Amino acid sequence: MVLFLDILTIVIPVFLVIGLGFVLKRLNLIDDHFLFQTNRLVYYVALPLLLFYKIGTADFFANFNGSLVVGSSLVIAIGFAVSYGYAALRGYAPATRGAFSQGAFRGNLAYIGLAIVFNAYGEDGLTRAGILMGFLVPVLNFFAILALLWPHRRAGGHQGRAFWVRQIAFNPLIIASFAGIIWSFLHLPIPVILDRSLHIATGMTLPLALLAIGGSFSLQKLKGDLTCALLSTTIKIIWLPVIATALLYTMGVRGQDLAIGVLFAGTPTATATYIMAHQLKGDAELAGSIVMMSTLLSALTYTLALFILGSLGL
Repeated sequence: MVLFLDILTIVIPVFLVIGLGFVLKRLNLIDDHFLFQTNRLVYYVALPLLLFYKIGTADFFANFNGSLVVGSSLVIAIGFAVSYGYAALRGYAPATRGAFSQGAFRGNLAYIGLAIVFNAYGEDGLTRAGILMGFLVPVLNFFAILALLWPHRRAGGHQGRAFWVRQIAFNPLIIASFAGIIWSFLHLPIPVILDRSLHIATGMTLPLALLAIGGSFSLQKLKGDLTCALLSTTIKIIWLPVIATALLYTMGVRGQDLAIGVLFAGTPTATATYIMAHQLKGDAELAGSIVMMSTLLSALTYTLALFILGSLGL
């Protein structure tokens, strides 16, 4: 009973803040323009600052786990292969195939994953998760673009190499993460004034991110082929954490690192999948349904995952 209550104190606050964003939008205290600007602020400024600050001020060698990075990357690759292969075997239309596959492996590491890990494991967990995320974002971007563009490869007019380079090399989260990794690796100091400024500024990141998710939430986006959306959601928030547990444990990952790998694998589908589906000929309606469905159900799957991890002493 005590363990269950501890888990609720981890999961419920995250989803209550998401719920607050939903309520504020319904009360017209925030609007679509505010949410658009908030998402831009978080994605281009607040989250990069948070990643750079947490990673740059950490001991890289004490917080980096190569097996965790490789294993988590393999989980993403497996998620892509399984979901795309299934969609191809079922004969899904190219637009549906891309959205289905992307929704099945591209998790919301930045907004929900970091928030859950922070609530569960504090600053130390957030730092380790930030370093892991720095290596996973390029992997997620690569497979997300592949999932959406590969079904249209015979149709012509697909994006060239320059597009792939821009998406992966100029992503602000990737740049900030690797800047933090280099800063930490070289043991460079951060001046006191800058350190205190970053401490204040980064405090806005997770609350704003969760409010933005809640404000963007709408049951009206649950439309189209809901059976297909549920199947993609099941792969994302149930099967990927199971695969991650088995693979990471086999690779020798233990303790808090194992828990972080499992929690990251179980993140609901990223809202970016909806945006990218719009841009790259994917089924945006299906993508929106997967995002909404996985976010709703992840409150339950995270509770179960944390209960199992807690029972194992993690």
